[in-house]
Amino acid sequence: MATPQTKAADTYSPLYFLASLGAGGVTVSFFMFLMFWVPHAGRPVPIFEDIMAAFNTGDLPMRTAIVIAMAGIAYFAFTNLRLLAWNLSAFSAFKKTEGYQNLITSNAESTILAMPLAMAMTVNGLFIVGLVFVPGLWGVVEYLFPLALIAFALIGVQAFMLIGRFLGRVLSKGGVFDVTAHNSFAQLLPAFAVSMVAVGFSAPAAMSTNPATVGVSLVLSTFLGVIAIIYTMLAAASAISSMLQHGTAREASPTLMIIIPIVTVLGIMFLRQNHGLHTTLEVHGSDGETMIFLTRLLAIQLGFLGLGAVVLKAQGYFADFVVGSKTSPGSYALICPAVALSVMIHFFVNKGLVASGLIAKFDVAYWSISGLAILSQIVAIVLIIRLGRQHFGHQTAVAIPAE
Repeated sequence: MATPQTKAADTYSPLYFLASLGAGGVTVSFFMFLMFWVPHAGRPVPIFEDIMAAFNTGDLPMRTAIVIAMAGIAYFAFTNLRLLAWNLSAFSAFKKTEGYQNLITSNAESTILAMPLAMAMTVNGLFIVGLVFVPGLWGVVEYLFPLALIAFALIGVQAFMLIGRFLGRVLSKGGVFDVTAHNSFAQLLPAFAVSMVAVGFSAPAAMSTNPATVGVSLVLSTFLGVIAIIYTMLAAASAISSMLQHGTAREASPTLMIIIPIVTVLGIMFLRQNHGLHTTLEVHGSDGETMIFLTRLLAIQLGFLGLGAVVLKAQGYFADFVVGSKTSPGSYALICPAVALSVMIHFFVNKGLVASGLIAKFDVAYWSISGLAILSQIVAIVLIIRLGRQHFGHQTAVAIPAE
């Protein structure tokens, strides 16, 4: 992706934080190669030493996968940071404009939640970078977990302050919230932000051996995870009612698939919690139960993928906003579903089908299903490149605001 130019800044929207978020998500998708293909006995995640040992002793396919994964993680983590820095600068300038005042008095005020969402993803991405590239990190990881919890707590406070300002405004008096403009899943963005903070809080539960750290991780991630689920259900139910009456807002139609990344993020949170319950609190679940749990999550995702695809095709969205010349910041909402589906398929295959004994690791069935995860990852990368050229290139295009 080219360095952001003035084209996007001229029509800035907080939804451009989703560009940074998407790059961070692709970073995670490359980590799945290492997570499930590199042996890491005795640890919940692979670290630098495990990766180097696998590279030195592995065959050509293993070495190739490691090189691709590490290169992908390095590039997209850097892209994630670069786009986050650009967005923070652009948003600071945007706050001084009349457009910002119009934003915070409309339904679109909730789009500001894309900022803490992207920031939480960046913290998750940086932890992956540390695991993959920093030798000896695991020896001091217990000291890093409290720092990570503090970072996520600060991001969570920011997210709830933004949500509180929005809900306080629209719920304190009638007529403020435009129900006719609620005809998309754009209002699920706050739930997505809270769920991203929740999955960050859950990481120490899966990786720490300190009972106090695990306990704090379990409690905080549960609080935020439950709030995210409730917010998702209420916002989605009210949005569906508006969509049935007014149709789906064309520029915001990619948000119909926002359920997919929310499900992946919360699903990983539950898996991390279960690991902490197992290793620290002696609460044991079976691999078969995990397989059924992941199957249910994947079924939800495929359902909303189909719904989004049907509406996007009917509205001709891709022809105009992806392969065409028009631009809409809401287009960046297409990247997260592709990334999230890729990550979920990896977990479904490895933590579900392989762990329960239904298929063997690295057999034909394994690669057939894992190939779908890689295909979804490629789609996300192509979208990042294409949208980057559209929104941050020099060519002229028509910018259309999205809720």
